[in-house]
Amino acid sequence: MSIRRGAGTVLITVLLASAPACTAAAPERVPAPVAGTDAPVVVPGAPGDGGRTASPGEVVGRPKESASAADVLFAERMIPHHRQAMEMAGLAPSRTTDGAVLRLCERIAAGQRPEVEVLSRWLRAAGREVPAAHAHPDAPGGETYGMASLEEMNRLRASRGAAFDALLLRLMIRHHEGAVAMAGEELRQGADQMLRKLAGDMASGQRIEIDRMRGLAG
Repeated sequence: MSIRRGAGTVLITVLLASAPACTAAAPERVPAPVAGTDAPVVVPGAPGDGGRTASPGEVVGRPKESASAADVLFAERMIPHHRQAMEMAGLAPSRTTDGAVLRLCERIAAGQRPEVEVLSRWLRAAGREVPAAHAHPDAPGGETYGMASLEEMNRLRASRGAAFDALLLRLMIRHHEGAVAMAGEELRQGADQMLRKLAGDMASGQRIEIDRMRGLAG
């Protein structure tokens, strides 16, 4: 459980699940937090949304009894995938003056950063290590889910202006398409309800951003 305090609001993200199929011992179950009356409890919504305020006494998220190998793979692959997207988005302020591209990159970073935190905490609760850096996801057949290669990242870092915008949009569209595919695998194969909900929100949000980027790319 992660608790953030700011402006009198407590943000609680529930990250409780076990992965007996992938670990020797399941992590200890922790009771789900209950919203109180002393401070509002904000339940995160879909990527880019502000969330909602939980009612007093509401149980905010429930631990899942077990998680599948697909759940663990989803978290392990999506974390480095999101990190690369945030790195790409972080290049924009110093390389473009296009307001639409800048706003897009701000939304991507704002939406994916908390998702990385959620997935990281879920993995730790499942007794797994959080992937380091943004190595390519380990998938059958060398599937990288649209991640940019080192050469592509170097070209993006060296680009400026319209050339940067065009390359960023091309790489990010492919990147988002890979994330949608990964989320689809979790929805088909995953067992953890929190991760399945997160995957559905990711797929919906990233499809919207793909449409926006295609519009910007012309």
